[in-house]
Amino acid sequence: MIARYARLRSYPGVFRALTGLRLGEFDGLVADLLPAYRAAEEARLARPTTGRPTRLRAIGGGSQFALGPRDQLLLSVVWLRQYPTHLVLGYLFGISDRAVRRLLGRVLPLLEQAGRDGMRGPRATPQRSRRDLSDLLAAVPELAVLVDTFEQPVQRPRDRTEADGYYSGKKKRHTLKVQVAVARTTGRIVDVPRSVPGPTADLTLLKQSGLLHRLPPDVAVGGDLAYVGIAAAHPTGQGFTPRRKPRGRDRPRPPEDVAYNTAFARQRIGVEHSIGRLRHYECLTQRDRHHRQHHTARVVAVAGLVHRALDMRFPNGLGR
Repeated sequence: MIARYARLRSYPGVFRALTGLRLGEFDGLVADLLPAYRAAEEARLARPTTGRPTRLRAIGGGSQFALGPRDQLLLSVVWLRQYPTHLVLGYLFGISDRAVRRLLGRVLPLLEQAGRDGMRGPRATPQRSRRDLSDLLAAVPELAVLVDTFEQPVQRPRDRTEADGYYSGKKKRHTLKVQVAVARTTGRIVDVPRSVPGPTADLTLLKQSGLLHRLPPDVAVGGDLAYVGIAAAHPTGQGFTPRRKPRGRDRPRPPEDVAYNTAFARQRIGVEHSIGRLRHYECLTQRDRHHRQHHTARVVAVAGLVHRALDMRFPNGLGR
């Protein structure tokens, strides 16, 4: 039982290494999630008896959890950050691997919902004055979302046809692809759609996700060269990508294109940084051990933890 909160709070450095959060950030997470945790427990215990034996004990009777709500949340965050096996995690917290599995099934949806609640995208404001990114990027409005994807290795499906659908030629292995959309001005993740097989093209995933139609009409979307054609897919044509090199081996890239791409890259790097923060959590970096189940929930839960840490360290937003 070396990983209980009562013990780890005396070692702030170890606590942050295990969870990615400072003690104050984790305490804030517990305070925010406790009402949702209690509501979920009441709903679980007051389940309908249709098709089940009549309850013999009143609510609150019977065996109690070995871990309190705070330690349950701690276990879940450690799992997301370090991604140990259930057996190892149970050893650290003094419970069985089966108890770990049941506990994660209860707490992960709460962390996912908290992550969804923290995804606040840019909103259309007609009176807002728009500033240009630079003279070279005068066409890109201040209200902009940057998109990119990353791939995570997964277990090879047993069915050969299904396995072929997950094989990524880019990564040379079976993967899941995750799309991440980030607000340019604040650096916050604003949208994470459902994970898809790795071979899915980035632009195809963007169209399938419906993000372009969920955003306000005056919000532009920018991406790398994998999103060439985004302007045609955007409802109002506000899609931006780097400028491609002219066809022909002997045709040099115009100096204005080089300058444009350099300035564009300085703005687009924000989404790369956000993906990097997500992938500090090993559950999104190591090979997925759960047969691609609840993958999107993990991504959203991690996004919520990243937002919580950034909100306390940078109250005015990263982009300001």
